[in-house]
Amino acid sequence: MNCAEANQLDIVDYLNSIGYQPRKIRRHDYWYLSPLRNEKHASFKVDRKKNVWFDHGIGIGGSLIDFVMEFYKSNVSEALQKLSFFHPQEFIHNNISIPRVHLHENSLLNNEDESETCIRIMLTKEVIEDSFLSQYLKQRNISKNIADTWCNEVHFTVNEKEKIYRAIGFKNNAGGYELRNEYYKASSSPKYITYVNNKADNIAVFEGFFDFLSYQFIHQNQNDISTNFLVLNSLSFFERSLLLMEKHNQIHLYLDNDNTGKKWLEFATNRSKKYIDCSKLYQGYKDLNEWHTNFGKLLSKREVPKVTGKHL
Repeated sequence: MNCAEANQLDIVDYLNSIGYQPRKIRRHDYWYLSPLRNEKHASFKVDRKKNVWFDHGIGIGGSLIDFVMEFYKSNVSEALQKLSFFHPQEFIHNNISIPRVHLHENSLLNNEDESETCIRIMLTKEVIEDSFLSQYLKQRNISKNIADTWCNEVHFTVNEKEKIYRAIGFKNNAGGYELRNEYYKASSSPKYITYVNNKADNIAVFEGFFDFLSYQFIHQNQNDISTNFLVLNSLSFFERSLLLMEKHNQIHLYLDNDNTGKKWLEFATNRSKKYIDCSKLYQGYKDLNEWHTNFGKLLSKREVPKVTGKHL
């Protein structure tokens, strides 16, 4: 790898691989707590479109190689050696074209006129008390006990308006929330994955958190579930979570039965034998939660698939 090739690697992906996630995202600008020093307010910016960084606290910036040299206090040769262990994600595999989806696709980040939808978290409760939200959990066939274990009741405002909304909140590893109620689906910033590390050598991967809650409900009577969990919260994070997933010996994928989910499933299973397709369990349904919600019923023109021990 030479300098020109190294500087084509995505800085945001590299920062993610060494454990740094953005605190806020505004169009092409990703803001971090500086990896180069201690600070309380994010002043380290990556312009993802130009693929350059700048640390406003110390007034320096540059390319990915410049960052690696500064981060590791190394010379160019040493920086290239370190970057040789970082493998950029594959976007074309076995003639399958995988579009690169950036974080700013989600509705909470800036739109084209650069106005920003602002969700402000006002209050979080450790247990779900609101009757409206409790009824919504019943509709999704999730017990209150499961929801209270993994979720919060979140009160929030939108665009600084006085009206306060309530939703089931599922927290990600960067401090943001996935917010759901019967009529509302959104995310507070920063949007990111939720990784649960049980120090296991296998992992179960879900597209959304209601699929994860359904899994917890199905397995609640089992004494020992020796697996780690990854909730992507958006398929935008699939490609940049490959390194995390592939640290495990087995990767059980519970992706949606739609075109995008099937494309990523094909990409992953062609990439490695570690990836195991678990979507056959809910064949004929959109996702695990829809199958779980309708288990024992027949949806129009659908059949409930047989449940075998290897899935549960």
